[in-house]
Amino acid sequence: MIFERAMRREFVHAAAGICVALLAVLVSTQLIRLLNDAAGGKVAPEAVLALLGFSALNYLPIVLVLTLFIAILMSLSRAWSDSEMVVWQSCGQPLTAWIKPVLKFALPVILAIALLSAVLTPWANFKSTEYKDKLNARNDTSQVSPGAFREGKKGERVLFVEAISKDFSQVRNVFVASVQHGKLGVIMASSGHQEYAANGDRFMVLEKGRRYEVEPGTPEFKIMEYERYSIRSEDSAVQSGDPMPKTMLIWDLLRQNTNVSRGELLWRFSLPVSAILLALLAIPLSYVNPRAGRSANILMAILIYTIYNNLISVSQSWVTFGKMSFWLAIWPVHLLMAALVALLFYRRIAFNALQCRRKAT
Repeated sequence: MIFERAMRREFVHAAAGICVALLAVLVSTQLIRLLNDAAGGKVAPEAVLALLGFSALNYLPIVLVLTLFIAILMSLSRAWSDSEMVVWQSCGQPLTAWIKPVLKFALPVILAIALLSAVLTPWANFKSTEYKDKLNARNDTSQVSPGAFREGKKGERVLFVEAISKDFSQVRNVFVASVQHGKLGVIMASSGHQEYAANGDRFMVLEKGRRYEVEPGTPEFKIMEYERYSIRSEDSAVQSGDPMPKTMLIWDLLRQNTNVSRGELLWRFSLPVSAILLALLAIPLSYVNPRAGRSANILMAILIYTIYNNLISVSQSWVTFGKMSFWLAIWPVHLLMAALVALLFYRRIAFNALQCRRKAT
């Protein structure tokens, strides 16, 4: 029907705008957090864009679920407020006739959510973890940010540089505090750079500075001036432990028999199922009295989505901590939501039938 095609086009346009808006908010929030970590020396500046992309892929299934729900709800609410749904019903079409066009629009999005949660999101989590491990395994000198103190991995060294050249080859006003053989040493230099020995060893070479050395608990104190001082620095080995459930593909996760993996499996299964139920819920929930505003059903939709999402999270936590079995926790929340959808459909159809009888009399 022409009306159905027009509404599906409206669904697509609304979904595109909502998805862009949600992604903009998500990316902005993650970018601010990553830039804050980069300024504090926790994340390398060159890693910000890569980690931002992995984070966007991680949250994209949730964004698509929200996009689907809000797009259908807003489009049908607009149809109710403009009395287009009255025309639909006057042609003898019941409210349940909207299920087919809504599912036609929602099916590609639901398949994308299933694909993301099964393959792409765990791949993004795996790559993000691998990337962070490689960055953390780098030597301390390569992770220094200008104007910030950087503590070494073992807590035996603290580095500070005032400025770094654009090509990262030179540093200016360097401060290094370290503990070696029970003695505290403080090194200050006006400049420095990195050099590689013939055997491949890496050194941080400081120029024109002083070294202060003191043994705690004793009055001994040494001051040395130098023209050139080399500090050896090397990368740590990347630790490869057991993969986390969030980084495992769906078929690898199915072979696991731990509570944590079952909890992750429940969450991934819940994403496409919740997308279907929320898309159907938007049909009866979109009713708007043309003489009133649309705020009531929007607030009700937010409340229902929040409760539904929290119940899924609680079920996942119970499975993860072994308080409930996977097969017992996977169905009650979705069954409750399906019952709510059926109840709202019944109430809306009964209300419309009552209005038609009143008009007939």
